[in-house]
Amino acid sequence: MGVASCAGSTCHGRNEADGEIVRQDELMRWQEESTPGGAHSRAFRVLGEPRSLAIGKKLGIGDPRSAEMCLGCHATPAASTGPRFQLSDGVGCEACHGPAEGWLSSHYATGASHANNVARGLIPLNNPKARANVCLDCHFGSTNKGQFVDHRIMAAGHPRISFELDLFSTLQQHHDEDADYIQRKGRTSSVRFWAVGQAMALDRSLDLFSRPSFGTEGLFPEFYFYDCHSCHRRIYDDPDARPTFLSNPGRPIPTGMPPYNDENMIMLAAAVRVVAPDLNSAYQERTRAFHAAMGQGRQAAVTEARKLKQFARKLADRFSRSNFTRAQTFAIMDSIASEAISPRFTDYEGAVQSVMAVDTLLSGLVNDGAVSARAANALRIQINDAYAAVAEPNAFRPTAFRRELGGAVRTIRTLK
Repeated sequence: MGVASCAGSTCHGRNEADGEIVRQDELMRWQEESTPGGAHSRAFRVLGEPRSLAIGKKLGIGDPRSAEMCLGCHATPAASTGPRFQLSDGVGCEACHGPAEGWLSSHYATGASHANNVARGLIPLNNPKARANVCLDCHFGSTNKGQFVDHRIMAAGHPRISFELDLFSTLQQHHDEDADYIQRKGRTSSVRFWAVGQAMALDRSLDLFSRPSFGTEGLFPEFYFYDCHSCHRRIYDDPDARPTFLSNPGRPIPTGMPPYNDENMIMLAAAVRVVAPDLNSAYQERTRAFHAAMGQGRQAAVTEARKLKQFARKLADRFSRSNFTRAQTFAIMDSIASEAISPRFTDYEGAVQSVMAVDTLLSGLVNDGAVSARAANALRIQINDAYAAVAEPNAFRPTAFRRELGGAVRTIRTLK
């Protein structure tokens, strides 16, 4: 139906957030140029920038603005469109909330309810599993056309794919979670969204990897699924050279073999130890078995991937029902920086996830009223130091990063 169908001044197109039920300036927030919140509205326009045009030329797809390979994520996918739909709107309202033909008029009608809107096709983004499914399509990949940024696309210049559900949701949030919202949809738990997002991301990754059309690319495996830093290191031919890699206790694979990108596995390992300790041993066994199978061949790896995928779904269900107490949230942060988990931060991807996790978990404590915003902001210097340690992929140093992460968590621990 298009963004314009939501843009009336009595709906979501006001210039001020003075609506009685919802802000009603949501469109302006979506279009905001100066913040990450406007990124979705800029998604199509990005395709016309020099970097995108260069990528299109390298890939031989012509103008990215008309390439199916790009439009699956840089515009709102639509099987059919109404008269107000514009491709140039980029990632519009319906890309996240679902095609509006069925619920456009019902959601503002007298006596409207969230449940009725959902029954008519509105995506219940207050449900962490439902939100993760939507976000992961573009921010991780899917089987839909134009929604998988493979290694070839990244080699042509596309940014590396990385995702964390709660942090990205916060950057894109166009609503206030006030008393009315809580009454209609319940209070959002940032920590629950983080944990469910990690489980769903692993589920999606393993699902795509297990599919022959995604897991391989001609003679080679599809390197999208592998840890970038395991290959993108300096080459040393000198006999006295000191390799830059560190052994990883979570990856029982032969030396020199590129490992699977296990950033979400590591985060889940930290969460399971605290929230689902009864599943901890089984989870560790499954992840190690999967890594080991990568050294045995494609079929063995797919077999173990499917087993681990089922476990990830089990964790997503478990976390969806968990309350995540104040004590558990602190314990998860401790777990991330603990000797049991931090030795697995040998590569850039997992390190980035850990910093985003600590940031998200601390913000979750603030949102829940468990920690004051003033106290949390006082610790921002330590968190920013950890972010700085992963600011530049080519400058990543695992041991230095672990020190920064440990320092941030130790400081946060004082808030207990």
